[in-house]
Amino acid sequence: MAPDTVSLRYFLVLAQELNFTRAAARIGIAQPALSARIRRLETELGYALLVRDTRSVVLTTAGAALAESAPAALAALDRAWETARRAGAGELGTLRIGHSLSAGAETAPALVDKLMRSSPGLEVGAVPMATPEISPAVADGRIDAGITRGEQPGRGVRRYLLRRARIGVQLARHHPLAEHPEIEIAAAAAYPLRLPDRAANPVIHDQLAALFRDTRPRPRFHTPTVSFDMSQSDLRNGLTLAPAGEAAAAAPPPGITWRPLRGAPSLTIHLVLPREQSPLHRRVRAVANTLAHELHWLSD
Repeated sequence: MAPDTVSLRYFLVLAQELNFTRAAARIGIAQPALSARIRRLETELGYALLVRDTRSVVLTTAGAALAESAPAALAALDRAWETARRAGAGELGTLRIGHSLSAGAETAPALVDKLMRSSPGLEVGAVPMATPEISPAVADGRIDAGITRGEQPGRGVRRYLLRRARIGVQLARHHPLAEHPEIEIAAAAAYPLRLPDRAANPVIHDQLAALFRDTRPRPRFHTPTVSFDMSQSDLRNGLTLAPAGEAAAAAPPPGITWRPLRGAPSLTIHLVLPREQSPLHRRVRAVANTLAHELHWLSD
């Protein structure tokens, strides 16, 4: 039977001091209580650990062997206890995060970095995914968490608001509207508006399109043949504007800038977790909440 670890730790102090009075004072307990602990250990072991008289305390052969081997055993037990505690707190394990391409510019990297710095025992991997695939992948366990723009539909998951972002437009730096710090929605609608393919994110596509629904003349929407076209030649040439969240302002391509739309509602970015959550999932949520607070992601 394993010994009482508290009594074992007391014995190690006594083995160093070889004096009950000094050992009891160092531990912070009464001397009779220390004596009782040592007697309990000896009873459990079946052998004497000490030879006592009125003047001295001497370790027996069993006592010397225990004093030599116990520190390593207690250190291993402490490590095992700490490992269990960290696992229970969601600070150990492998975490797979799926994110939309737009969230990969700023939001997902910030969360991954925060998770890795706050929980060094976590292995965190992030992969871009098509937005409609993220919630189903979280629900069936292919990934542990997701980051999406908009409150995407899906069963078996819970969504937590992570960030609000202003809506604006990307446009050429030489475009006449780029001279304004904010752009009126009606002014932007006077130009062809470049929207991504609706299949990439129906929720956000419809939200962006709805901004211009009541403008006159009716807006002209243009969807590029290739989604996420990296050339963006129509924008560079000033032929179109592209409605986009403020993440587009973080690292704009050469020749392109971003301006907010006055009076437009916010885009929302959500953390997606399974409905049934492990300590690891709860850890992700706690770290995400801390990050959103630190970076003022949910400020009005």
